[in-house]
Amino acid sequence: MKLILTAAALAVAATGAMADGHAQTVRMGTEGAYAPYNFLNDAGEVDGFEREVGDELCARAELTCEWVTNEWDSIIPNLTSGNYDTIIAGMSITDEREEVIDFTQNYFPPAASAYAALSADADLTGGVIAAQTSTIQAGYVAESGATLLEFATYDETVAAVRNGEADAVFADKDALAPTVEESAGDLVFVGDDVPLGGGIGLGLRESDTELKEKFNAAIQSMKDDGSLNELIVKWFGEDAKTF
Repeated sequence: MKLILTAAALAVAATGAMADGHAQTVRMGTEGAYAPYNFLNDAGEVDGFEREVGDELCARAELTCEWVTNEWDSIIPNLTSGNYDTIIAGMSITDEREEVIDFTQNYFPPAASAYAALSADADLTGGVIAAQTSTIQAGYVAESGATLLEFATYDETVAAVRNGEADAVFADKDALAPTVEESAGDLVFVGDDVPLGGGIGLGLRESDTELKEKFNAAIQSMKDDGSLNELIVKWFGEDAKTF
């Protein structure tokens, strides 16, 4: 298990609040490996759509937020065990996850998942499909009749297609789009888009009802004034689905 905290987060993690008591400190947990939702920039800092959204939500909710990165496959257990206070990591709202954690309203609308492969005639129904473990895409592949090949990170799923381990990768189309574009024609979208999930929300411990209310109000205010749509278009392009 890899858990990286900023120096500032380490300083406040034990207390969960600023010393003066005026501003609650919330540790924002993300993966840092799923661009453009979240990634680590050249300075090693969390960056991307969710960094900007999270910082703005915290400002509107009058919270002091620190950013924590954690590997995807243990991101829910480390929330419930208290290593951070939210998950803001491109996590789709699903019934299965809501049995373990709670979610805010979505800050990113339900969007398409898609397949990408080296060839347009890749076998999506009987072949080997790579997907990131513990994602709604992995669950979908497992029920599709294809052979599911799971990996801990998104980058590994793409690498599996490139090296011939998998016939295609199945992931959020918004994550795949820049990968396909930057492949200079090596990777292509295959088959139809597949709508999955109820959009992306902040994951919270079920006991943190007050924090959920604060973030819900902040998300709603960003929807109401158009600033959330502006960030979606900034990071995902003019064709991105907005509110």
